[in-house]
Amino acid sequence: MRGTGIGSAVRAGGRVTGVVDQGTERRSGGPGIGPRVGAGLVFGSSAAVLVVELVALRLLAPHVGLTMEMNTMVIGIALAAIALGSWAGGRAADVVAPRRVLGPLLGASGVAVAVTPALVRLAGNADGALALLVGGACLFLPAALLTAVTPMVTKLLLTDLEVTGTVVGRLSGVGTAGGIAGTVLTGFVLISVVPVSVILLVLGVVLVVAGVLVDVSVRDWRRGRRVLVTGAAVGGTMAAGVTGSVAVPSGCDAETRYHCAVVVPDPGRESGRTLVLDGLRHSYVDLDDPTHLEFPYTRAIASLIDTAFPEGEPLDAYHLGAGGLSVPVYLEEVRPGSDSVVSEIDPGVVEVDRRWLGVETGERLDVRVEDGRLGLRRIEDGSRDLVVGDAFGGVSVPWHLTTREAVADIERVLRPGGVYTVNMIDYGETAFVRAAVVTLLAEFEHVAVAAGPGAFDGSGGGNFVAAASGSALDTAAWGERIAERGSGWRVVEGDELRAWVGDAQVLTDDFAPVDQLLTPHPPSRR
Repeated sequence: MRGTGIGSAVRAGGRVTGVVDQGTERRSGGPGIGPRVGAGLVFGSSAAVLVVELVALRLLAPHVGLTMEMNTMVIGIALAAIALGSWAGGRAADVVAPRRVLGPLLGASGVAVAVTPALVRLAGNADGALALLVGGACLFLPAALLTAVTPMVTKLLLTDLEVTGTVVGRLSGVGTAGGIAGTVLTGFVLISVVPVSVILLVLGVVLVVAGVLVDVSVRDWRRGRRVLVTGAAVGGTMAAGVTGSVAVPSGCDAETRYHCAVVVPDPGRESGRTLVLDGLRHSYVDLDDPTHLEFPYTRAIASLIDTAFPEGEPLDAYHLGAGGLSVPVYLEEVRPGSDSVVSEIDPGVVEVDRRWLGVETGERLDVRVEDGRLGLRRIEDGSRDLVVGDAFGGVSVPWHLTTREAVADIERVLRPGGVYTVNMIDYGETAFVRAAVVTLLAEFEHVAVAAGPGAFDGSGGGNFVAAASGSALDTAAWGERIAERGSGWRVVEGDELRAWVGDAQVLTDDFAPVDQLLTPHPPSRR
């Protein structure tokens, strides 16, 4: 029975399966897609959104740093794109032919993804803020386009009004599963074995190919020729993206699981090397002379070690964070027989140390690839003379290493008379460092802090090296030794230190807003 101009009820076994008017087929763009194909499109597009989001964090980190604020911004951009894509895709599905729009959506998102590495690197070479702007746009566009796929597919698969909940719920579950798969695949596999630029380029190609296949499947050969012409144009754009990503250097000697690592030779010292992670100088290593300490904070740590323990006595040390392994190597040089255990979360950094910085690990220098807090738990009670904290995520000490519970665990592993020293960075009001020092005072009887000119009066800042022990510290000797090394730092303790930290709050596992307290750059440069 042919329907009227208003519409006709379609029945199957006496059950209403839908209401179809004469324009429905035109608006849907032809026959619907099968449930398996639809589920595959929803699964794949949802997975691609999460891949792009996670890789965007890695792509932007060398240019804008890796902080809680940056992570929050990237997540917020992705969520905004998902919201807009879902809303706009649903509206569009009611006024255009979803079957014919799916291919262009996938293809356009693929092109946007493929050219992202080149665009971000070009912008990053000019300015960090520009890199964030460009990177945010490059994340927003493909995420919004890919999210629009789900409402389009939902429109095509809703052929029976009595199973609307089943169809929508199934596609929602499939989309969530795709997001989980994209997250797990990227975080556990792709980033650890493939450069981030390659991940995005390959994903872009896959999306473009999928878009062309979906588009061709709804057209006859005559119209298909237009698709081939469009495909050639898209291919040219993709080739430009690939060429741009290759031509614009990543600036990394190694892309590790967590960092873009670069080893920079010192033009003024033939054997000097600086380890740069995500654009920040983390360590300086002299390949020929381990006692040459270039950075003031390493001189302060070495000066503390020199004065806190009898000269030449070997030490059992534990290090939170590897960096260039400057301090463990210094220990072995000036105190032969010292034993160092190091917890470093990034295996790529350890490989860079071995390959480019000439560090030889082994029984005396045991580097363990693990989270510092978990590694600390494995150290035996009262087994270490020295604990050195020099772990950073960007410019911030990982929050879970700053808390009172972590400090108590450090105190647990120290022998009587043992010393904990930690390197931190802060500027301006130094709210983070003051909170970290108050946390040390809550667990250790004796605490002192060394820092450069202006650090304690708010006019300067930078590195702060704190020392904590259950026994009295020879702060006068420490300060003198620092002065001998020409750093210009001074040491603060006692009443002066307590007045400086003021009413700062103790950091705990339940409350440690480290990234919010931190002033990562001098106020004049922000």
